Amino acid sequence: MNLSVVIPLLNEEESLNELHHWIASVMQSNGFLYELIFIDDGSTDQSWKLIERLASEHPEVRGIRFLKNFGKSQALHAGFKLAQGEVVITMDADLQDNPEEIPELYNMIISEGYDLVSGWKKKRYDPFLGKNLPSKLFNFAARRTSKVKLHDFNCGLKAYRNEVVKNIEVTGEMHRYIPVLAKNAGFSRIGEKVVQHQARKYGTTKFGAERFIRGFLDLITISFLSRFGKRPMHLFGAWGAIMLFVGFCFALYLGIDKLFINPTGRLITERPQFYLALTAMILGSQFFVAGFLGELLLKSQRDTKRYTIKERVNVLA
Repeated sequence: MNLSVVIPLLNEEESLNELHHWIASVMQSNGFLYELIFIDDGSTDQSWKLIERLASEHPEVRGIRFLKNFGKSQALHAGFKLAQGEVVITMDADLQDNPEEIPELYNMIISEGYDLVSGWKKKRYDPFLGKNLPSKLFNFAARRTSKVKLHDFNCGLKAYRNEVVKNIEVTGEMHRYIPVLAKNAGFSRIGEKVVQHQARKYGTTKFGAERFIRGFLDLITISFLSRFGKRPMHLFGAWGAIMLFVGFCFALYLGIDKLFINPTGRLITERPQFYLALTAMILGSQFFVAGFLGELLLKSQRDTKRYTIKERVNVLA
């Protein structure tokens, strides 16, 4: 199979028929063997009924319905598990991503050897202050922090080599940072393609301004995890050792001063260095304990259930 197209969605009943027709037309005109995977992330409109109808009429259409809204990352995770195509395409269901970009994205993976190609919506049809400006600031911070040179981390239109999506864990709200996750997993050939962005045709966006706040917090998290997620003792142990060393030096100085230099001077407990030494050693011990606990958690961690699937169509359980 050439392509798997994974589409997470929430309340997009107006656009599904048009989106399916558009994708099918592109696939047929290029002779691709493909599957179209819709992940209904707890829609409350008629989206699932439309997916069921499409699946009954078109065997290449598959669908998964979540019990409730678990988030885009979880929807992508479910779609990635199911995807069988040599190349996996992700795109949004709101018709703002153009399926006409799919053939070139596919060729960049197959012919040019990229592991991942991310879309770049260079010209956007979103409000400047509400989405464009925050998006530019967010992408600037993501580039500087992750060292992945992409202009648009949050673009839903991306192409992946199949082994990439099978070897990354998309959890929480980390869908914005899939290129970073791929890089951390060893897939370094990451490219970018300018793609056409279209104005929203139906409904309203499901994401508010708070997504940028969550995005920056997630950026801090993934930066930490990428450096110390597999070895927390390297961070906490290092800081613990530094704090213990500082505390020991202050305590040693106070002991030598009291015993040999100025035995008749102030009590040790009346000197500020005593409290600095005490605080540093307590903090150092706590850092060490945090590092040990982190290591123990890593050793004992188990896969947790991230979402609950309510229904499937054209999908083997």
